[in-house]
Amino acid sequence: MSIGILTSGGDCPGLNAVIRGAVLKGTQIYGQEFVGFRDGWRGVVDGDIVTLERKDIQGIAKQGGTILGTSRTNPFEGEGGAERIKENMDRLGVDSLIAIGGEGTLAAAKRLTDAGIKIVGVPKTVDNDLSATDYTFGFDTAVQIATDAMDRLRTTGDSHGRCMVAEVMGRHVGWIALHSGMAAGAHAILIPEQKTSIDQIVAWVTSVRDRGRAPLVVVAEGFHLDSMDDAHSERGLDAFGRPRLGGIGELIAPIIEERTGMETRATTLGHIQRGGTPTAFDRVLATRYGMAAVDMIMHSRWGRMVALSGTTITHVALEDALGKLNTVPQSRYDEAAILFG
Repeated sequence: MSIGILTSGGDCPGLNAVIRGAVLKGTQIYGQEFVGFRDGWRGVVDGDIVTLERKDIQGIAKQGGTILGTSRTNPFEGEGGAERIKENMDRLGVDSLIAIGGEGTLAAAKRLTDAGIKIVGVPKTVDNDLSATDYTFGFDTAVQIATDAMDRLRTTGDSHGRCMVAEVMGRHVGWIALHSGMAAGAHAILIPEQKTSIDQIVAWVTSVRDRGRAPLVVVAEGFHLDSMDDAHSERGLDAFGRPRLGGIGELIAPIIEERTGMETRATTLGHIQRGGTPTAFDRVLATRYGMAAVDMIMHSRWGRMVALSGTTITHVALEDALGKLNTVPQSRYDEAAILFG
């Protein structure tokens, strides 16, 4: 029997390092065989696999994306479902699964585990929004990419005397905005956890302008003004029924320009934050996660997820991982707010 690996949901740097860590430890220490399911849950539903041997994972830890492909397929829609997945696994000789993904992926893994399928989870989200682990791989890389982009925005903003608005990822939480904004010296950081008025944003921008500087405003995609009921979304729903966010930067930029008279430009970093080479931190964390996931399988710890506690790799129940979001605490925001304006 083989161990199956899938990467589901949005891609991010570090996925290949998880695969490499799992396959290396599983083959060298436990003598296990591995297969990869192509394109996330879609491959599990369709029974689409590729063998994963040592030669297949050589040198992939430094590569972004995922060699297995990914999708936002809901395994319970269409021809999917627990019975279909069980049949495919039996037919393919796959005994258990390592599901690498974020909130949607792990919620599906929990539901399938409850139906009797042997699954362990590996947390993947650039947003760093899972409360059961201190860090998720991909976050450090996203922060570094966003910081580099903002450093460039600041130089062009300074050259033209413009206000620059940088929109970064962050559906429910503002960790990327907070970390990259602080690192880049942003003059305002707008996150989902903190409703903020346009008057306050304008006041920060005006203060910076009056000091002869070009303001930099960082906004998470899930941020909404205190006058808005929901986050800005114009692109419908994804496969799990969640709004596709994006565009809040373009929404507030013209308001800032109108209210301050200062030329204002918005840049949405979008998928740039998820692509490219992972940082050293993310490569190491992802590799350790992959190795720990294999240990969990060998000890039959089904329905659990690997996690980082301090510097120690541990594991938690999937229901605990999905219980609540890892939001930015008020103290961290207040710390950053000292730098605003």
